Amino acid sequence: MSDEPEKQKKPSLGRRIAFFFLRIDSWIDSSIWNAGFRFSEIWEDITIFFRRFRARGIYKAFFELSGEAMNIGTAGFILLLALALPAFEITKQDWRSKDDFAVTLLDRYGNPLGHRGVIHEGSVPIDQLPDHVIKAVLATEDRRFFDHYGIDFLGLVRALSENARAGGVVQGGSTITQQLAKNLFLSNERSLQRKIKEAFLSLWLETHYSKKEILSLYLDRAYMGGGTFGAAAAAQFYFGKDLTEVNLAEAAMLAGLFKAPAKYAPHVNLPAARARANEVLTNLVQSGLMTEGQVIAARRNPATPIDRASQQSPDFFLDWAYDEAKRIGTKLGVRRMIVRTTLDPGLQTAAETAVESTLRQYSESLHVGQGALVMIENGGAVRAMVGGRDYGESQFNRATSALRQPGSSFKVYTYSVAMENGFTPESTVLDGPISWRGWSPQNYGRSFHGRVTLQSALAHSYNTVPVRLAKDFLGIDPIVDMAKAMGVETPIRHDKTIPLGTSEVTVLDQATAYAVFPAGGFQSRRHGISLITDYDGNVVYDFNRDEPPAKRVLSEQAMSSMNRILVTIPVSGTARRAALENGIVTGGKTGTTQAYRDAWFCGFTGNYTTAVWFGNDDYTSTGRVTGGSLPAMTFKKLMDYAHQGIELKPIPGIENPLPNGTHPQIAENGAKSGDEGTMAIERPRSLSTASTRLIREIGNVLRKADPLNNQVSDLRLDYKGNPVSSTGNVASN
Repeated sequence: MSDEPEKQKKPSLGRRIAFFFLRIDSWIDSSIWNAGFRFSEIWEDITIFFRRFRARGIYKAFFELSGEAMNIGTAGFILLLALALPAFEITKQDWRSKDDFAVTLLDRYGNPLGHRGVIHEGSVPIDQLPDHVIKAVLATEDRRFFDHYGIDFLGLVRALSENARAGGVVQGGSTITQQLAKNLFLSNERSLQRKIKEAFLSLWLETHYSKKEILSLYLDRAYMGGGTFGAAAAAQFYFGKDLTEVNLAEAAMLAGLFKAPAKYAPHVNLPAARARANEVLTNLVQSGLMTEGQVIAARRNPATPIDRASQQSPDFFLDWAYDEAKRIGTKLGVRRMIVRTTLDPGLQTAAETAVESTLRQYSESLHVGQGALVMIENGGAVRAMVGGRDYGESQFNRATSALRQPGSSFKVYTYSVAMENGFTPESTVLDGPISWRGWSPQNYGRSFHGRVTLQSALAHSYNTVPVRLAKDFLGIDPIVDMAKAMGVETPIRHDKTIPLGTSEVTVLDQATAYAVFPAGGFQSRRHGISLITDYDGNVVYDFNRDEPPAKRVLSEQAMSSMNRILVTIPVSGTARRAALENGIVTGGKTGTTQAYRDAWFCGFTGNYTTAVWFGNDDYTSTGRVTGGSLPAMTFKKLMDYAHQGIELKPIPGIENPLPNGTHPQIAENGAKSGDEGTMAIERPRSLSTASTRLIREIGNVLRKADPLNNQVSDLRLDYKGNPVSSTGNVASN
């Protein structure tokens, strides 16, 4: 036998593959172990190295605090960036071009109301202003203006200290830059969000503009009372002279207006204005900008303004009309224009009186601080607008900009959709417990009434009925579409609570929409401008010529059904205090929101539609004010005045739409008001309807006889921007 070892057999393919993967696995395991071992060695070397720098005792506490501060600071910077983005987005708007417009605003009769936009006299460069004007402003508004970077923390601490010592607000902490940021980009709404934006915008202004430019913008943009904006316009209005010519006493009076122009306006309250000017002179001495010897003459000889006979300017309306004029002017390429608005001065004064008298009487007892009102004549012309209690204190227009829940006054949109879908005022729906995806609305008083007619449900404002209509028959989308079609421009949420008025709207929205009912179901064509001419008297815009005709948004059947319901509410429903004197037929709906935060009444006659709101800017609850109380009472005060001595128009779809079934009828003057037995404001006698119609016909005949001169010559301006007739005299139409 052979001693040679037996030849080994070659491994199979499967075994070779297995051995291959085993070697790879072994290599991975060893590599990972070696890497981990090497990393631990390196980490140990690093640890040993840094042990040389280990802090102990007070040094350790310092470094620990520094580390935590860096962590918190990083998080803080991220938070600041998130807060700053909304503010910086505002700066993208073309805010400088806002004042490229020069607009002279006239009332419906062609009489001057005011100016907006570029000041006709022109702003004065800072370098040309008298030294005492700049010093008076800085000493009063921002002594450290040239030392801070938009936000004065030292001044803020000083103001807080002074206010705490005085037990009230005697000094403000806002810098001139912050006030400019508010004037340029923000409203006067008091909220934390607005203050945060104001701070960031102040920093943005400081990085983009020099101190002189900021001060110049502030002097040109601030509201100074009497419908004037900017120190140059105020000097002309109060003293009849250029800003470069005012003396120290006059400069002190102007500087005192920045804090509260309505309170210290010399044409309104001269003693208060002089007292405030004396404070400005004291500020000049205390800040070291002047000596007592330099201001003593101004103390002894205070400024005396021009007698303006307490002229009142409808500034809330003018601001809104100015925005409308800019919108139209931008489309037409016109920036200098004379605008004939739709405002009626008599109705505007009555509206302001109605709101203010209500607030004066009930503000403290019922904890209600603000009111707003919009009045539209049948045809769409806005005749009066009240955007708040005091324009000088706050220029925020609560009639056009404040978003408030309308409560039950929103229900008319749900019922209008129901009437379009075959329901009638006599249709019955169950007023009982209802639940909709976990939401169970309740009636006021938490009681139910079984099957009720839609007329009774809306008149008594039952909550479950419109919710049941929306849930079982209509849906939410048709209700939203109806509100938009009737004139609500504010975006409306698509939410199951919409039938009860939880989506915010404006007073102007509600007035526009409710005006559809007396318009016979057509769009109300709300507008504040009837005619625009350029400075040469050429007509560039005519509402009746350039705007499309009204479209029908409610069928005749639905409109008639809604009017039949709404005219019962001031008689036997929730708005008895809104019923007008002499039996003038009135329709409308009240609205009261949760916790009594908002109170509404929106009503109409054949002549006018008026929406009234009362509440508080900070959304706190009122003293149980409902839509059937203060809003209805204010509506009655204004509408009683408005309907004196005019031809009454019928409400469409109503049988016997006029008192005693007569048609037409001229309302009496001096009707007694049902509110607390007081007399309603008596409207001055004017031309009768027949006389007005005859004069218009004569004018039309004259225009046809002289077609070559068919222009609005009475709307031309003199060199001061005042309307004049073609003969050069001030227009008196």
